[in-house]
Amino acid sequence: MGQRRGDEPRLKLYRGRWYAVWSEAGETRRRALRTADRGAALRALAAFAASGPSTEEIATVAEAWERYRAEKGTPRAIWAWLRLAPHFGHLAPTAVTPAACRTYARARAKAGATAGTTWTELTFLRAALRYCKLCPPAEVALPPKPPPRDRHMSRAQYAELLAACETPHLRLFAQLALATGGRAGAIIELTWDRVDFERGLIRLGLGEQRRKGRATVPMTDSLRAALEAAHDARTSPYVVEYGGEPIASVKGALRRAAARAGMPWITPHVFRHTAAVWMAEAGVPMAQIAAFLGHTDSRVTERVYAKFSPDFLRGAARALEA
Repeated sequence: MGQRRGDEPRLKLYRGRWYAVWSEAGETRRRALRTADRGAALRALAAFAASGPSTEEIATVAEAWERYRAEKGTPRAIWAWLRLAPHFGHLAPTAVTPAACRTYARARAKAGATAGTTWTELTFLRAALRYCKLCPPAEVALPPKPPPRDRHMSRAQYAELLAACETPHLRLFAQLALATGGRAGAIIELTWDRVDFERGLIRLGLGEQRRKGRATVPMTDSLRAALEAAHDARTSPYVVEYGGEPIASVKGALRRAAARAGMPWITPHVFRHTAAVWMAEAGVPMAQIAAFLGHTDSRVTERVYAKFSPDFLRGAARALEA
């Protein structure tokens, strides 16, 4: 069996969370253990140190992907692999180089993929290869991340969109998406056991799992009314349902509703962006917006949303008064 790391991993606390840290090929590397509890971190560290195949055990990128998919795969990751597989699946992990990634990016651009889509696909490839803890590690080079989209709805536009939602499930999705700031996948997967009417909370995450952008958020009054009506009429464990079945996507229905409302640029992500913009415009502190959106680093929130806040940097300006 080949060697996985240059030394044994050790614990390190970073921004209130524990990480496994080790040296590899002269560089310091780390992996999140996803806990703030030291005891849990020690157990996770032991499992991390004992697990993980070596390069010799994985002949192709496709094999590495299967290991990752079985443990960490999400529908979005599986969708990305459909694009990645023809380019990388047959390669040895060591053949994943910056040059190979640039070739992939050019091919995807020629096929009409946006820079953001290509960036996301390559991040899934990097995650799969890092999960397998290969030594030497594969070199996944990401293209520059495109700037965030700036389109968001005004309150009047949101009201017009709701009026254009002809089916109850789409209208409820729109209300949840705006009032929770949650990602589309989190809302589609939301079940009634995570809607706490007594405390007025919605838990977008599942169990102890901390997935990207999945926070526990309070209900607004208007959302509570919509949820109570939907709960009375429920026919499945899923909050957003159609014909008693969970839905796979709202993209088609939302696209048609947006066209009827005269706003064809609206996508599921626009709701999340709109929620953050409205909070920033109301002067909500960036740290609170970050927590609401499930951002692990408020610097991400500031970079995107600080420009919408009337109070951001106001204190700095006051310091310049003569």
